[in-house]
Order: sequence, then structure tokens, then C-alpha cells
Amino acid sequence: MAFEPPQRLVKALGETAPDGDDWLVKLPEAAHQAVALRELTVERVQMPGGRSSLVVLVRRVDGTPAVLKLAPPRARPQSERAALAHWGGVGAVQLLDEPAVEGVLLLERLHPDVSVRSLPEAKALLEAAGTLRRLWVEPPGDHPFETVAERTGRQADAMRATAAADAEVSPLVDAALAAREELLAAPPERRLLHGTFRQSKVLAGERMPWLAVGPDPVIGECAFDLARLVRDRVEDLIASPSGAATTRRRVKRLAESLDVDQERLRGWTLFRAVESGVRARRVGRAQDAELLLEFAGWL
Repeated sequence: MAFEPPQRLVKALGETAPDGDDWLVKLPEAAHQAVALRELTVERVQMPGGRSSLVVLVRRVDGTPAVLKLAPPRARPQSERAALAHWGGVGAVQLLDEPAVEGVLLLERLHPDVSVRSLPEAKALLEAAGTLRRLWVEPPGDHPFETVAERTGRQADAMRATAAADAEVSPLVDAALAAREELLAAPPERRLLHGTFRQSKVLAGERMPWLAVGPDPVIGECAFDLARLVRDRVEDLIASPSGAATTRRRVKRLAESLDVDQERLRGWTLFRAVESGVRARRVGRAQDAELLLEFAGWL
């Protein structure tokens, strides 16, 4: 079978990954080797797929359905492996026994085309929040994960560089950076976080109704993780005449339902929305940038 990477993946790596082209060139052979090593039967490449990995639907020797995932180094697949192993299938997809090959994961098969996002908005937020709560555990003692301070520090440097050359985004960048400094001055907790959680990262399963996939794990406070969920379906929020009010109610409702400080959630939501908007602007995704920065302005 030809393991052609989906165009969505090719485009995303072209935007963000300095090692993307080299990894893409080697990807078909790496996929063939991973399949042969595990004696898998390939069904199909998942389309349109993700923005950071190739996902292949396979079956194991005994016929059990599974997912083979190949990711470049910048996607931190070894960190994902460590987090999934620590969660042990509680709230997240199960990591299956396999040879530990760098950049390759063999995972429990969920329903790849059925995410929480397919539910009505209120129900989707409820189910997603319940799934996220199960992931917030103490990190293992000897862990490979970066901290929220480290990750957002790199992002803050890139935001400053963009703002220096783009006066239009400077006020929002300044507000986001100020919020980050205040939040990091007294971080209240230290939990293992999903890192990139949103409704589309929660898929229907057999063991449990909903399970999280695709973590980019990080150590820090729960409000940081929840912040990405606040802006889910941002295009619908922007299109609504009551979008700003709905956003503020969402912050309040999610903070109360998951016992997170509302102001800390608002601050991290602001930082993460501005960071994503500035990054989208930097790589030429003007429409995404406009939506995200308008959303950030409501906070």
C-alpha cells in the first residue's frame, strides 16, 4: 500500500516544522517498516487526518482493530507515549503493547469519525470537560514532560518577535504576555495535562463512551488545559451577535464545573488565543488569525 500523507498534514508541516520535508520524504518507508515489524494488516490511511501525524487504521495479527500513528520529532511522540502509558487508558486512548520505536505508536482503535464535536454544543462541552477531568493526575516522578512555563516561554518569544514587526497585534500581545507573567508568578498546582485539548480530540470508544487522543502533554495547572476548550467552535462564536457574552458565560460555566479559578482560566484563554492567532497570522492563515484575535479581544 502507498502511504501518501494527507494534504492537511503536508500543509501543516510546511508551516511549522523545520524537519517536516525530510520526515515526509522518509515517511512511506517508515510506515512500511512499522507495519511489517508488527505484522499488521492495513485498512486505510485516515483522512483528512491530523496536522502533526500520519494515522493508519490497521488490524493486528489476531484481528483486533488498532491505529498506527507516525509523527515527526517536533510533535514529541515520545512524550505522548509516556503520557498515554501513565494514564493507562483512563480517560485517554490505550497505548498497546508494541516495540518502542521512536516516532511510532500503536493505539487502541476508537471511532475516528465520531468526536464530541458532533454533539450539540452544550452536551459537547459537558462530555469534553468530563473527559478532561480524568486526565488531570499527578505526573510520574521521573517524567520527560516540559512545563507550562517552558512551553509558553518559547511561545512568548515568538509573539514578541511578531509584535515588533506588526504594530496591529501589539496591544493584544502585550495583554497576553502580561497575563502570562501574572499567572506564572504563583502557579497553584502541578498536574499532567493533555496540552492541546479540544472537542475534536475526544473520540467515541468501546471501553468508555469518550476518550481523549493526540495529547501534547505538559506539566502545569488545570486552567491552562481548559483554556483551549473555551474557544472551541470559535467560528460560531464570532458569527453570533451574542458571541462575546456567550464566551464570558462559557468561561464561568467551565471554571465552576471543573473547580478552576475563573480569572486564571480567563487569563490562560487570552494568552492561548493570542498566541494561536499571532502564529496563524505569521504563517499566512489570515482568516484563522482574524477569528482568534477577535475572540481574544472579548476577554
